[in-house]
Amino acid sequence: MIATGIFTGYYPDTVDGVIRQIKRDGFSCVQLDVSFKDCDAAKEHLTKERAQEIRDKFRDANLPVVAVSAYTNIVHHDLEQRKRNIAYIKGMMERALDLGCPYVASETGTYHPDSDWVWHERNGTEEAYEETAEILYDLVKFGREVGATFLVENYVNNVIGSIQRVQQLFDEINMPNLKLICDPTNFFTTENIHDVDGTLRSIFHALSDKMVIAHAKDIKPTQDTRVKRADIDADESHVFRGAGGVELPAAGLGLLNYNLYVSLLAKHHPNIPLIVEHVDAGDIPRAKRFVDGVLKHQGV
Repeated sequence: MIATGIFTGYYPDTVDGVIRQIKRDGFSCVQLDVSFKDCDAAKEHLTKERAQEIRDKFRDANLPVVAVSAYTNIVHHDLEQRKRNIAYIKGMMERALDLGCPYVASETGTYHPDSDWVWHERNGTEEAYEETAEILYDLVKFGREVGATFLVENYVNNVIGSIQRVQQLFDEINMPNLKLICDPTNFFTTENIHDVDGTLRSIFHALSDKMVIAHAKDIKPTQDTRVKRADIDADESHVFRGAGGVELPAAGLGLLNYNLYVSLLAKHHPNIPLIVEHVDAGDIPRAKRFVDGVLKHQGV
């Protein structure tokens, strides 16, 4: 069966408080954001002992950690900030096993000077790809040394965005500890949003063997091309709701063919965890009911 999980970062609380709320809402696994009110890895050094304490709390609650979040911009235009961002990912990789899972996730970022989510013309150049691939190779190699696997999450406005770029990356960095987060919504642009089913099939045809966890959000076209954000207490990656002509709302609030998406997941990865995201606090129960309803309808 496909398990339904959620990012811990949608619950602004202490570790214990987050666990209580996730159990209350009925989720069976988590993608771990170490951004709790009593422990924030982006603001303070995460010790081995503290990481193990967090891991054990989720184990005691029977909430498996299926991935650890380390979302940041690895090609930040400010080179000093870029160094700090890469060091943050490596720090999370060093603590991944202590946190309960070797998988550490991040998108690749953009060269845009004002936003980590907006397209920059340099992103599409071979020079940008080569620089990004070199950074990713270093991260994957470091992960191999410390027992961590890097999960790349593509996004259309990042350097690694399209099916072709993801394929190229995996062809060139042919290492077992580089894997892919399955999030089909991150492939949609104004050009392909009118062919949802065809795009879904293309994603799975090209990339299904790279996927290890999946995300559940949605897509819908919009005339508002600005960066869209939710007014919630969460990290920037969880506040983000899309940029350009595609909005990224919660699952069930857009055009994504969830029956086809789930059937493709089940065909290629019948036990993959499916992690709910892009939710406001009050919408979490609805989003879970929607995702669980599709899973039950598909019998997976």
